[in-house]
Amino acid sequence: MCGISGALGVSEKSKDYLQKFNNSLSHRGPDGEGTLFRDQVFLGHRRLAIIDLESGAQPMESPDQRFAIVYNGELYNYKEIKKELILLGHQFNTESDTEVVLKSYMVWGTQCLQKFRGMFAFAIANFEQ
Repeated sequence: MCGISGALGVSEKSKDYLQKFNNSLSHRGPDGEGTLFRDQVFLGHRRLAIIDLESGAQPMESPDQRFAIVYNGELYNYKEIKKELILLGHQFNTESDTEVVLKSYMVWGTQCLQKFRGMFAFAIANFEQ
């Protein structure tokens, strides 16, 4: 099971502490780690790779970098939702359910939760300018 972490209102001075915070979750995800610091937002991830072993690294950002996500779980119906999003004109760069969750949020906002079947936790940062 992956580990996710996050904090709001952080400064550059907090960067080392937050990196240690994310590293403390290493037992939750031995297959990779990633962090994002931007606009006083920190997102951290420790990965246990199950789906899309090669390209599911997190935090994952939208193509326009407006949104970023850290995610843990399994979305059982992600392939069906992905097909729906493709029909709406969206393109995908990975085979991960993380990208499906992110793009679902971009299209439907919090109503995307009504479509999801599975067990999961995630945090999405909106860096709207």
